[in-house]
Amino acid sequence: MHKVLPAYLISGDEPLLAAEAADAVRARARAVGFTEREVHFIERASDWEGVRASAGTLSLFGSRRVLEVRLASARPGVAGGTVLVMLLERADPDTVLLILTPRLDRDAQSAKWVQAAEQHGAWVPVWPVEPGKFIPWLRARSRRLGLSLDAQALELLAARTEGNLLAAHQELEKLLLLGAGAQGAGALEALADSARFDVFRLSEAALAGDPGRSLRVLAGLRAEGTEPTLVLWALTKAVRDLAAALSRSGGGGRSWQRPSAGLDAAVRRAGRLSPRALIVRAARADRMIKGRLRGDPWDEMALLAADLCARPAVPAPRSMFK
Repeated sequence: MHKVLPAYLISGDEPLLAAEAADAVRARARAVGFTEREVHFIERASDWEGVRASAGTLSLFGSRRVLEVRLASARPGVAGGTVLVMLLERADPDTVLLILTPRLDRDAQSAKWVQAAEQHGAWVPVWPVEPGKFIPWLRARSRRLGLSLDAQALELLAARTEGNLLAAHQELEKLLLLGAGAQGAGALEALADSARFDVFRLSEAALAGDPGRSLRVLAGLRAEGTEPTLVLWALTKAVRDLAAALSRSGGGGRSWQRPSAGLDAAVRRAGRLSPRALIVRAARADRMIKGRLRGDPWDEMALLAADLCARPAVPAPRSMFK
């Protein structure tokens, strides 16, 4: 069994990964006899007095303990730095010191207490998952939970959670509870939140060229509080699927990865669609969602659905920026 170090410093702004790293430290410490846990939340300079007092007091039950110090800021100040250095250099054999802090910038990394943590224990920096690695991270995480999601389900989950690892993990746990198992289709249905109007019905209606049904489904999604990012993902995917089908078939015929009457209908009316207008509409809706362009993203998505149905409600925009 691996021994436990006297101290661990875990830093980073990714709550899920930082929490899991801390859980691993606590579990290992508990396995070798550090059964008591004492937690201090540091928000004000005066909070350090409690840490100092605790450090000088024996465990209430005479057992070994994990002394956990959670910092609201990566800069504990002079008083905090002094207390931390004292705790780290003392290296009490009956105490494992666990320090949790937000991300440490370059200046903070050179602080004496951080150097002491590296010298007497271990520093575990937690880095965010890069956007390009988010779907592979989701795939690996789902497999750890016993789920096997197909590419479409992973793409939907990535769009739904927008790089938020904690939210993504919660969605995966929801799938596990719902028994989606290894079936991608079941996962997609579960990810739709069992909504009466789901995003897949919206994309299929738009591809089928049914503006009335498209707008009804869109209104239902809005009323049920569905994230606009998820709705835009579905409409944008419909545009991409149509472009891919046209590219592979030379502008006609049937070529797609799964049966879709809606896509067949969209291919047949391709001559009445403007790919540029669809792309501009989608980009404008995305900028509105992110607050970079004035306007209601739901209205812009309604216009996008109408354009996809080849029933434009207003003239196509010339630019995504205004």
